[in-house]
Amino acid sequence: MSFFILSIIYFLFPAAFANMLPVFVKNNFKYLDYPVDFYFKIGKNRLFGNNKTFRGFIFGIIASIIVVFFQNLLYNYKFFQSLSLIDYSRSNFLILGFLIGFGTLFGDLIGSFIKRRLNYKPGEKFYVLDQINSAIGILIFVLPFYFNSWSVALWIIIVWFIGHLITKYLGYLLKIDKEKI
Repeated sequence: MSFFILSIIYFLFPAAFANMLPVFVKNNFKYLDYPVDFYFKIGKNRLFGNNKTFRGFIFGIIASIIVVFFQNLLYNYKFFQSLSLIDYSRSNFLILGFLIGFGTLFGDLIGSFIKRRLNYKPGEKFYVLDQINSAIGILIFVLPFYFNSWSVALWIIIVWFIGHLITKYLGYLLKIDKEKI
């Protein structure tokens, strides 16, 4: 079971990088700092808010593609073949990387959309939704093409949830994030 969880974590590496990279490029590439909702509102609230930009989407997807590229290369080694949930030798790394990256960020958009409808401010915490929205996006775009098991889907959500909490706390300890969780 523990090796299976390591396999889930390994599969989620591209999603983790897609989720984290927008934070690290937020002060660069100002020409891409444009909200993906084009300032569109439903009622008095924006669809997603200022924090969801084309810069974050583009660099998050690029990060995911790069990580999948390396996973594809590592698949030539027995250890990584045994660790992998999917056969990277039969997967196009560009497509898989795009789907994981896009799914991760799309899930984050779903979470922002829900929060805006419930009058949460951008950046305001909505526990559980904030921790699983990206995993749900991954499942929407990746599950139908690469998995035929709902138990894998459930484990992806569980591992992403726990990983999100750990990562947020580490970010706080490293002074990257202002809040513990």
